[in-house]
Amino acid sequence: MTTAVRRLNHAVLFVSDVPRAVAFYREALGLQVVSTEMDGRAVFLRSPTGGNHHDLGLFAVPGAPHPPTGTVSGLYHLAWEVDSVGDLAGVRETLQLLGGWTGESDHGATLSVYGRDPDGNEFEVMWMLPREDWGEAADRGVVRPLDLPAALARYATA
Repeated sequence: MTTAVRRLNHAVLFVSDVPRAVAFYREALGLQVVSTEMDGRAVFLRSPTGGNHHDLGLFAVPGAPHPPTGTVSGLYHLAWEVDSVGDLAGVRETLQLLGGWTGESDHGATLSVYGRDPDGNEFEVMWMLPREDWGEAADRGVVRPLDLPAALARYATA
């Protein structure tokens, strides 16, 4: 019998420089340090708006080379959800300032901004549209250009 999972609880990444990665995720996504373990070689962070113990673990692998993006099998990206389209716009601006912004998409059911941390780990930050607005995306994988100003105008109070 298959047991269905509820959601992804947390992610753990190997990084070459834990303090640099912590600084990036604190600035880019507003995560807060929960604990530092193993003499600083492991740090756990969480969102201040969630109820999780930790959402991200960062483990040191000093001097490790960055994998070539999109050329090896493995994890492509993690997706972080924000509460509003305004929050998504804020993350986009922060990622652009940090040099970590890599793109954005409208997936019909979600609006997404993409980024890359200093170790080359890719991630998505997304806002879920109200269910009644999913349209064709309810049963399809949609990828189209994101019109964030239009989304802000339409959903600014959502």
